[in-house]
Amino acid sequence: MNTDETLNQQLEDARQRLHNLYKQYDFTHACVLEQSMLLDDLINEYNRKFQTQNLTQLV
Repeated sequence: MNTDETLNQQLEDARQRLHNLYKQYDFTHACVLEQSMLLDDLINEYNRKFQTQNLTQLV
């Protein structure tokens, strides 16, 4: 599994965990907010990587 696939899998796992936590608790519960922040970090990482790849392709 390459790094793109690994990051994509991490994103999907984090998204699914957030969904499950939300169903179990409420969106204001601490564990749901923490998981949301973790997912945000992964999304930011994905966006940085994608933007970097696009910039190098333009050069």
